Amino acid sequence: MAKILIIDDEKSIRKTLREILEYENYTIDEAGDGAEGLAMLEKNDYDLVLCDIQMPKVDGIEVLEKTMESGKDVQFIMVSAHGTIENAVEATKRGAFDFIQKPPDLNRLLLTIRNALDKSTLVSETKTLKKKISKTYDIIGESQKIKDIKKTIDKVAPTEARVLITGPNGSGKELVARWLHAQSKRANGPLVEVNCAAIPTELIESELFGHEKGSFTSAIKQRIGKFEQATGGTLFLDEIGDMSLSAQAKVLRALQENKITRVGGEKEIKVDVRIVAATNKDIQKEIEENRFREDLFHRLSVIPIYVPPLRDRLEDIPLLVDKFLVEIAEDYGDTCKPIEPEAVKYLQTLKWTGNIRELKNVIERLIIMSGKVITAEDAKTYTIINK
Repeated sequence: MAKILIIDDEKSIRKTLREILEYENYTIDEAGDGAEGLAMLEKNDYDLVLCDIQMPKVDGIEVLEKTMESGKDVQFIMVSAHGTIENAVEATKRGAFDFIQKPPDLNRLLLTIRNALDKSTLVSETKTLKKKISKTYDIIGESQKIKDIKKTIDKVAPTEARVLITGPNGSGKELVARWLHAQSKRANGPLVEVNCAAIPTELIESELFGHEKGSFTSAIKQRIGKFEQATGGTLFLDEIGDMSLSAQAKVLRALQENKITRVGGEKEIKVDVRIVAATNKDIQKEIEENRFREDLFHRLSVIPIYVPPLRDRLEDIPLLVDKFLVEIAEDYGDTCKPIEPEAVKYLQTLKWTGNIRELKNVIERLIIMSGKVITAEDAKTYTIINK
């Protein structure tokens, strides 16, 4: 249950609030003045603080300010017998969730506490999610090939140039696309991903450009396509080598004119998207065999980026292993399991036909199957299918 700190110089108020909140199953601590409250906030973590404004030594506003400056993730509800609009505005401007006048109305107090705790949970979850996403989509490696990719991204990302990312499955093409978007001027816009290989040929045009109601049998309502959804941001066309020739022709027109037409529609719709595409296929061979349009290839590949297979950058494996050990431990809510240097060296001798994706799966398997330390013997035993 949530942990709440009550800071008030009136003992009777603290006692009353404690009885009410403990009845609601909250865990309660008390502080008799602002200085004591700050000391407790420094030592302990709280989900919520109920803080009086007028107190000796250190007043409530100062407690609020110093706590906000420290970066503590805690919600404040300010309480005062001398409530004015000015006090309420001042408290909220400085970071308080709400302001309640003494004596507090019980129903309003409990509702405000619940709302503040909901916000605290949401803020915490958002920070965790952002941290997890930033870690998940980081490009790890110090090999020359990875350094070259990072340098290219740094130069290309701020521009509007289209990028074609090539490389084998599992090598990290999606990470490159996400980095390009994150470092671009469109970073605050949407990043919309389309896996062209996962969408049936007859539906790809509807997926990309949308459709009007009644344009085909199952079109029971209007649909907004990925081009429109990505307006102001980046459209990532993954596995574009699997796109049908008819869809390629429409994509080419959209790139040339910055306009699209929904399936079954006649109206031209302006779109403002940056295209990043990726494929694991040899596009030149696809062009020679008339499976990919050469003019579309030239439109897409203003900047080509090749992501090498893991076997071509084995020196990056120790860094990747460390990253996956930490990430998987966090996902499991466990401490990071150590791995012997000899085990890492063994992993560097394998072929890694599944690339980064396969390495992560193997590390997860080793975490589950090994003892307190991942040994070289564990690595040899549980990666036998990788030989």
